[in-house]
Amino acid sequence: MRFQIVTFALGLFAATTAQAVPFAETGDSQLRADIALLGSAGLTPDFSGQWPIPWAPLLLGLEDGPAAADPALAAAAGRVQARAEAAQGFSATAMLGLTNSPALVHSFGGLGRGEGQAQLSLAWSGGDTAMRLSLGAITGDFTGRSIKFMPDESFIAQKIGDEVVVYGGWLSHWWGPGWISALALSNNARPMPQVGIQRAGGASSWPVLEWLGPWQAEFFIGLMDDPRIDRNTVYNALRIVFQPIEGLEIGLARTEQICGTNHPCVPLRDTFALQNDFTKANNTNDQGQIDIRWSHHVLSVPMQFYMSLMNEDSSPVTHSATSHQFGVTAFLPMDSGSPLRLTLEYTDTVPTWDIFSFGNRAHGVAYNNTGYVDGMRYRGRTLGFSLDSDSKLLSLQGAWTDAGGRFWELSLHNAHVSNPNNVAGNVVTLTPVRINMAEGRVSLPWNGLTLDLALRLQDDQPRPAQGFDASFELALRAPL
Repeated sequence: MRFQIVTFALGLFAATTAQAVPFAETGDSQLRADIALLGSAGLTPDFSGQWPIPWAPLLLGLEDGPAAADPALAAAAGRVQARAEAAQGFSATAMLGLTNSPALVHSFGGLGRGEGQAQLSLAWSGGDTAMRLSLGAITGDFTGRSIKFMPDESFIAQKIGDEVVVYGGWLSHWWGPGWISALALSNNARPMPQVGIQRAGGASSWPVLEWLGPWQAEFFIGLMDDPRIDRNTVYNALRIVFQPIEGLEIGLARTEQICGTNHPCVPLRDTFALQNDFTKANNTNDQGQIDIRWSHHVLSVPMQFYMSLMNEDSSPVTHSATSHQFGVTAFLPMDSGSPLRLTLEYTDTVPTWDIFSFGNRAHGVAYNNTGYVDGMRYRGRTLGFSLDSDSKLLSLQGAWTDAGGRFWELSLHNAHVSNPNNVAGNVVTLTPVRINMAEGRVSLPWNGLTLDLALRLQDDQPRPAQGFDASFELALRAPL
């Protein structure tokens, strides 16, 4: 299976003359804020909770220029268009990342996943096809004993018609309305080899579907080819997001582990065996996610209120083993023209047995599974929430872009990592720990080069380490 997926991706790479990047990729916090701000003004569809995000519907409303008297909207529209145009043609870039301790909380704009990483990327873009070859290495420490090959973010993508993109490679995803965390699927773990299909249109004119308003959908199949007990587990994920009325976005997703060593592999039978409880367990490990986001102006301030629910079992209401996320984001006007994005977010992966039965908890259920003992994790990191199972995170984050194009971000976190009742374990810490953290970050662009600097302070550490910790992080991206 691994050979087939990689061969398919590389075969497409070799057989196609690539000419355009059909989607914006995960990890650019400023781009995401611009899309959300433009969406709140009705200038473009806001699908910023599902990444990668297609360029086509985003740019459709901006074809005639910013068309906005508000300087903040005009600046945001200009940045989105500039990012799309920058993807054209051939490019070669180099990336270097260094830190003495990777971030415990890996947010949407998180930097490295190891203490050191380096990568060289070659891309060619324009028209309806795009490709990038990224080759590098990552290490968890600097002893030289943990260096791993890193093809992350290599891909080939082809747009078919006006509304469909197919792709293959190693792409990161972010599914959910949260800025600091995503429950089922985020960029916390490295991307696995995968092939997928994505809708790249706005509203549909088809009967029934037109009632959904603007909508997007994505489905991909990946191979968990990392060292694990259930080797070569197949992972698949489906998400549909739609906006039936202005300001309201609803997202539905299902992620699943199937096949692999020691497991039967009958996809058509097991994928649709939806009953999964103590009386009749199925052969897969699956999660269901429901997202609701409401965008509205409060006292002329664009705001977003969101909720995300991740179920570990078959019923969406009872016996659901539900993890929760709640958040609110406000875009406050600033003299620089770019608003201050202020986000308050709470994520809780101590599941409730029923969807909102907060007095009745299902400890250790999130991301763990008795059949797939490695759980919903890849290369040692959780596919969703960076603090893993039975954890809680309360975050306050402010971010803005100044008049010189520099991006600033300040985050405060209160984390409860794992729980004494979590007998299934947590990959972040050996025993439960409470940690208060502060992180400051600045992104400095200069002549095509981008330097990201971050400083983190925390009053404790995941076990077995303990005590105060200070860390720095540097990421340099340079054109060649």
